[in-house]
Amino acid sequence: MQEHIVVLTGAGISAESGLSTFRDSGGLWEQHSVYDVATPEAFARNQELVLRFYNERRHQLESAQPNPAHRLLAELESRYRVTVVTQNVDDLHERGGSTNVLHLHGELTKARSSGFPELIYDIGYKEIHPGDVCERGTQLRPHIVWFGEEVPMLDAAAEVVRTADRLLIVGTSLQVYPAAGLVYEVDIDVPITVIDPGEPASVSRARVIRKSASDGLSEWVSKLT
Repeated sequence: MQEHIVVLTGAGISAESGLSTFRDSGGLWEQHSVYDVATPEAFARNQELVLRFYNERRHQLESAQPNPAHRLLAELESRYRVTVVTQNVDDLHERGGSTNVLHLHGELTKARSSGFPELIYDIGYKEIHPGDVCERGTQLRPHIVWFGEEVPMLDAAAEVVRTADRLLIVGTSLQVYPAAGLVYEVDIDVPITVIDPGEPASVSRARVIRKSASDGLSEWVSKLT
């Protein structure tokens, strides 16, 4: 049976492809407070602003390209069973070649009904406008888990982490809950590696590689046995 590598990824891996992260800029994301563009209350208050903001993010994503870190994770699939659990809403893992990706916080290339959340649509890099509705007549919204909303894929992610033979954490500070709590789902004897150039939250018994996602992954992969 192939060894199962579970990879938890965060904004740091996408930053190398030029995608902004709000935590790097004092709580602002592309000059917007997250409370103005990333909460249910913000959508209720100013639907046009929120939709325009995510339309811009979608346009930005369309021109972004997977970086060496995305490709290195995809290449691991030739030797291992690999599951990527990502906090990122972009599609760079998939475009980089990974075939088993679980998105904790939703997907920018999808829309869903604001009244019937089970109605989800692939929209690619198209825009969502006020007045765009689902087949049941309610406004479409980004398929994104906003602050204050439940994380519907959390239980599925926890089940995946429990099956890991190795846990690799890339480009996340491990400060955003509940996603950060996934690290505690891993078995006690499973090796954990954290790759992040900053100061990620402490994880007991983890090996820490303080390098960029691409450089750190290259080092980690070169030492795999």
